[in-house]
Parts: sequence; structure tokens; C-alpha cells
Amino acid sequence: MSQLFPNYARDTIDLVDGSGSYVYDQNGTSYLDFMSGIAVSNLGHNHPKVMQALSEQADKIWHSSNLYSSHLQEQVAEKLTMGKEYLAFFCNSGTEANEAAIKLARKATGRSKILSFEQSFHGRTYGALSATGQPALQAGFFPIVEGFEYLPYNQLEPLKEQLDETLAAVMLEVIQGEGGIIPAEKEWLQDVAKLCKENNSLLIIDEIQTGMGRTGTFFAFETYQIEPDIITIAKALANGIPVGAMLGKKELAEAFGPGSHGTTFGGNNLAMKVADTVVAEINQPDFMAEVTAKGNYLIEELTKLIAVSDKVLDVRGKGLMVGVELDSAETLQQTIQDLKAQKLLAIKAGKKVLRLLPPLTISQEELANGVEIIQLVLK
Repeated sequence: MSQLFPNYARDTIDLVDGSGSYVYDQNGTSYLDFMSGIAVSNLGHNHPKVMQALSEQADKIWHSSNLYSSHLQEQVAEKLTMGKEYLAFFCNSGTEANEAAIKLARKATGRSKILSFEQSFHGRTYGALSATGQPALQAGFFPIVEGFEYLPYNQLEPLKEQLDETLAAVMLEVIQGEGGIIPAEKEWLQDVAKLCKENNSLLIIDEIQTGMGRTGTFFAFETYQIEPDIITIAKALANGIPVGAMLGKKELAEAFGPGSHGTTFGGNNLAMKVADTVVAEINQPDFMAEVTAKGNYLIEELTKLIAVSDKVLDVRGKGLMVGVELDSAETLQQTIQDLKAQKLLAIKAGKKVLRLLPPLTISQEELANGVEIIQLVLK
């Protein structure tokens, strides 16, 4: 009998090792990894530079406390802000980054209302859960944090109706991940940014799953030509070492003075050393161009299934964040198991979307092999 709470529907395989685009279970069976720990291992497993950074810092101090200066935090912040007018706050996870964003938005504006979107996902701690537009995830945890309202994604009129002097922020994902790989329409997102600016409300972009190069640009919002007030990052920031970050415009600094917010482990030396290496590896033009090319190939090849399989209704996404919408939840569950039998690991998004999140470092040969397996299973 397990001594763990049953809050996860766990598979029986125990992944005990990994190398590149492959993971290995307790029996030594290898699987082609098309989920990357849910968009975490963007540089794959056992990446030499990541391992070197971890090893180097492991021989030094791991944790010192935010009571003291940190050159490592400054280095990572400089890389993440890329010369733009943002400041960084480091924490341990995506949900913590979103909690910080919510607190900053309310304190900086002096307003309380926050708008997010139906089928969004922002985390499971109380503030982030309250921003998550999925009633099923909130069930049993009421009362949640007040002041949150949920609007239809990619629709502008409902948002216009909510604009008033109480609106602190609009919070959204550029591509809804857990909601089913739903990309924001470019014109809609640009209009949202414009309306926020006109209403003196902040725009919070949750890049926890889409960021760190996953969609072919370092941040997914870059292709929309918008400039968020607050950006949240986590998952792939240190390729599996727990870390999160919130970036906010410099003019918001006064709202987060000493004592306003904090964390014990956030920005610790071990996480920062690895994050510094990961950001440097990913945020390169050639690397991003390769992710874009691989993503285009993956989407193009899988889109062919629509014409030959009654199971496949749609293929969508960007870069190496791809969703294959299937005809039912039952088909999705069976597909995930059939893929596992063919030694490929993938996961679900929403009720009937197969979510594909391979490492960004996956080779063309490995990607083609994965496509072949998926096509075999879904035909």
C-alpha cells in the first residue's frame, strides 16, 4: 500500500533515468519522451552543460537566504529581462510566480478585480487556483479568493463589459495549455493589451508552459507584438530544478518594497546557477530557429492525419507545443496507452486533446520516429 496521498492518477512505470530525448523506467525500458515532464525538460535529460552547472554549484553553497545579495540572481535576471525595463522576483514554482503576480497587480494598482479566462490554468495554490477558470479544479476548496471573474477566451466584447476602475489586471496564457492547446488570436490579444493600457489595468502573461523557447521564441508573446506589464515563468527555467520567476515593469517596483513579499528557497544558489546556464543555452537565434522548424514539421505531418483518421479532428499549436484534438475522451485515454505500448510518452490537455511537448533538443530523426509512432497509433 502506498504511503502517498492519491491526488495523482499515477501510471505504474517509474522513470528512473533519462538521456537526451529518452527516459528509462524501473525495468530498463526506454521511451521516447514527448512530454518533457510537462514542458520542463526543454533541454532534454542529462544535458552536459546543465549537469556541469549543477555539479559545480553542488560543490559550493546551495542556499544562503534572500537576506543577502546574490550575483547569481542578478545574472539570471539580466538574461531574462534582455535589456528591457523589467525587474525579476525569483520563487520555486509556476503557481508561486502567479501568486506574486496577483499580489503585485493588486498592490501596484490599488484595485482588486482580476479577469482571467475560461479553461485557463494558473496553478493550485489559493490565489492561482482562484485565477484558474476551471470549476472542476476549484470544487471542494471554497471559499476561494474573491475578486476573480472568468471570460470566454478569444472574445473581446465580454472583456469590454468588465472594464472599470476596479480592474487591477487581466491574466492570460498566450496558448492555453491545460485547457486544450488553444492559441490566442493575434488581433484579440493585441486588443486586450490596448484595452488594459487605456483602462490603467495591468496585463499579466503566464508563460509558465509557453515560455523558455517552447513555441519557437523565448517568450510566446513576442510574436504578438505586445509588451506585458507582468510575465511569469517556471517549468523549464532550470530544466527540472524547481524554480519560478516573475518579471514586472520597473515602475511597479515601489509596490514590492522590503517586507512586501518573500520566499525562503526562491532564487537559491543551486537553482540560479542551473537557470543561468539553461537561459543562455535556449535564448539563441539559431536554437529558436531550429525549434520553429521542428514545430512546423511536427504540425505539418500530424495535420495529414485529419484526412485519413476519423479519430483526429484538429491539430494546433506553435513550436514544440502541439495539441491533437481527438473525437472523444475515451479515444484520448486509449491513444495515450497505445503510444506507451509503442514506447512513446505523451499526455492529455483538456478533455480530448493529445498534448505533445518533446524536448526542444530532440533530433530530426527522433522527431520523425515520434511522428511515425503517432501516425501508426491514430490511423
